[in-house]
Amino acid sequence: MTPRSDTVDQEHGNAGVCPFSGAGGERTVRRRSFLAGTLAAAVIPAVGSVAGTARAEDVPPTDPTAAPPVTDAPAETAAHAVGDPRGAEIAARVDRKLEARFGLMFKELPPFAPTDGLLTWLAASMNDGKAPLSDVKDSDVAFDNAGIPAGYIYFGQFVDHDMTLDKTPLTNRLQDPMAMRNYDTPWFDLGSIYGKGIKGSPELYDQDPARYGYLKVWQHDDLVDLPRDDVGAAYLGDPRNDENLIVAQLHTVFIRLHNKFMSQGMTYAQAQRQTRWHYQWLIVNDYLPRIVGKDVVSSLIKRDGTIKFGGTLYKPERPDNPYMPIEYSGAAYRFGHSMIRAEYEMQDGHTVPIFGRDGFEDLRGNRPIPANLWADWNYFFDIPGLEPPDDRNMARLIDTQISLPLFTLPSTVVAPTAKAIVALAERNLLRGKRLGLPCGQDVARAMGVTPLTNEQLGLKQPGWGGKAPLWYYVLKEAELIPKGRKLGPVGGRIVAEVILGIMALDPESYFNLKPGFQWQEKKTIGDLILLADALDPRSRIQAPEVEETGPLPLQPEEEINPEATSPVGSDTLVV
Repeated sequence: MTPRSDTVDQEHGNAGVCPFSGAGGERTVRRRSFLAGTLAAAVIPAVGSVAGTARAEDVPPTDPTAAPPVTDAPAETAAHAVGDPRGAEIAARVDRKLEARFGLMFKELPPFAPTDGLLTWLAASMNDGKAPLSDVKDSDVAFDNAGIPAGYIYFGQFVDHDMTLDKTPLTNRLQDPMAMRNYDTPWFDLGSIYGKGIKGSPELYDQDPARYGYLKVWQHDDLVDLPRDDVGAAYLGDPRNDENLIVAQLHTVFIRLHNKFMSQGMTYAQAQRQTRWHYQWLIVNDYLPRIVGKDVVSSLIKRDGTIKFGGTLYKPERPDNPYMPIEYSGAAYRFGHSMIRAEYEMQDGHTVPIFGRDGFEDLRGNRPIPANLWADWNYFFDIPGLEPPDDRNMARLIDTQISLPLFTLPSTVVAPTAKAIVALAERNLLRGKRLGLPCGQDVARAMGVTPLTNEQLGLKQPGWGGKAPLWYYVLKEAELIPKGRKLGPVGGRIVAEVILGIMALDPESYFNLKPGFQWQEKKTIGDLILLADALDPRSRIQAPEVEETGPLPLQPEEEINPEATSPVGSDTLVV
């Protein structure tokens, strides 16, 4: 890995399209252009329109039941969100039964291919039309998900980047553009944090011999930032974690957790293992139950001294090198798009839009964290011991209404060409068709779930043929059945099976190496932030003093190779 001072790192910039941000694609971006202030204007479109397209037929009819146009849209020229992670089009182009880096979970189901014009109309109908608020305290509670603070959506984005990171050398990817060979596995190993290890990614690590094994940070303006080069480009195992200021600061929490374990006397390998296992434990016990429900998680995990995965849908042919289902990456896990707010309160009384106009502050990344945009984590997570603020950022409900700013993605996100599609919903729907995804009803039937009809889904036009795009189906199902508080039976089962199935297949996960690993009950990401000493002292309400008990005694062990991919170390949990 080399510093990305001038261009997006081509070794990782094509790693995969993020279901939350849509980032990725084959584009080269001048890093100094970011820092020179070319964060272009995010022009707010008229309510109900799809910004960035000049076609009159893209505007929804006044009557939502009227038949939309059926002409195909012009070809997309930018790669963002409609572009492909390496090999994701295998199902559409090569073989629907093939498992490589990507593949289909439901291999026997036919692709659903409505016209582009129909998908464009549907996307436009998903615009909620609400401009960013100047203060989160004015939030419409009808849109807020009371059980999910907004930080969990960005934790979900962090998780996605960890799963879809592709560290395959560029030369190998060029020889295998459709990823017929699956070089990388989607393990939850925090590859974005650790890169290729101390020797393989030295720029991620402290070079002071006295701090061997510590991860590097950059401290400035009373905050802890990602390690950066002289023009502000971050050194990261996955550059996508610097695309958004919330994800970037969440990334620093895991760096600080690793360093905290190092400061307690652990070796590099022990600290790495503990950091990974805490992260994995939170995915299973805090994140997933909020997103899919505790009952779904419990139904898929069986404990009898071991942890066994009981899923029936996600069964890779090669358990040692599992594939990423496109039903998950191209549809179900994109539920997070509907939960993104138009704005976030970063500290008390300081609300910032996710995308702003040129010259105005917003939360786009790829720059040093501004001194006034540090995250008070009490506004994003429940922090033990702190009084919750009245105006905490809550995730939006999971439904078919998408925040208005996501209908005008800025030029730093989508290349500003004449045919650029800048509405995220339109990009998702067109991408699902391009990937050959099956329709939502076919997937439901294959899962043994009674499918929702298009009448129930609000798709009354005859052009749909009684079928719905899988991404839209997952969102509407959540909106109708759990009333938007969590994913429904189709979306929730796909997300849970893939995440838990991959965790169970990873020989280094706590499922397999230490099934008895338990953090105390009811621990959350807020507890992790405190454990990492990552709560900014300027937080709205000061955290209470946390008693430092120091590390528990480590067990005798064999000599550890810090560069080993399968470190052996203490199983002691330090809290």
